[in-house]
Amino acid sequence: QVRLVESGGGLVQAGGSLRLSCAVSGSIFSINAMGWYRQAPGKQRELVARFVGSDTTNYADSVKGRFTISRDNAKNTLYLQMNSLKAEDTAVYYCYSGTSNGLDYWGQGTQVTVSS
Repeated sequence: QVRLVESGGGLVQAGGSLRLSCAVSGSIFSINAMGWYRQAPGKQRELVARFVGSDTTNYADSVKGRFTISRDNAKNTLYLQMNSLKAEDTAVYYCYSGTSNGLDYWGQGTQVTVSS
């Protein structure tokens, strides 16, 4: 089992920055995918950024050039640096991990609110 705990959300003005963290624990050896998703009110959950393989990253078109996904393996932590935030980035952000046994894990989510 994998446990994911997000932190770092909050209220920020448009144009500002936030850094989300996701602390990973449990069966870390089984993880083969990690990323960030978000869900705005009334909308479906959508991919924000993810690692594909060990170093390749994918980003949603809406966040390219503004958000950066990274990880610190020594600290078992996944990050999402969000710059130039816009009102439309307001959502609950979720950390995600996929595992080699086919199970998916999600964190509890952290709220990001961008005021315009």
